[in-house]
Amino acid sequence: MESTVLSRSLAALNRRRNDPNSNEKGFTLIELLVVVIIIGILAAIAIPVYLGVQDNAKDSSAQSDVVNLKTAIVSMQTNTGGLPSATAVVDGTGVTLTTEAIRAGASKGANTATLTYKPGTGSAFCVAGKSTSTGGSIFYAIESGGAIKGTSAAAVTAGCTAP
Repeated sequence: MESTVLSRSLAALNRRRNDPNSNEKGFTLIELLVVVIIIGILAAIAIPVYLGVQDNAKDSSAQSDVVNLKTAIVSMQTNTGGLPSATAVVDGTGVTLTTEAIRAGASKGANTATLTYKPGTGSAFCVAGKSTSTGGSIFYAIESGGAIKGTSAAAVTAGCTAP
């Protein structure tokens, strides 16, 4: 009895396998492998691009912090008639400048490793900031210009030093 059930089952499977009108549908192994390879290629392209975008965002954040500190110092200079006297390093979790600088908009975000301020002669001053990006980009700003990436002649002339 068992052999008849087994032989009937095998006969039914053979008929189904050889039937061109069978309703069995699916992907072949080759089709699945091609899809996996395509996904792998796309991942290999997308991941490095994504990492570059993160570094660019960190650099932009640090550059923004440098410009905000520069604007705060100009605001303080306008309100008090002079620059803050001491060289200040903005490091760690907050700003070490005066409360007035904080009210004027000076801040240090999480993507800025170090932010420094150095007064020059007269109304000249320099602000420098270092990004937490992979390359650790450095940005400089002087009283008469915006944030410049890297070492610039104008920043060095104003007495800027790397943070």
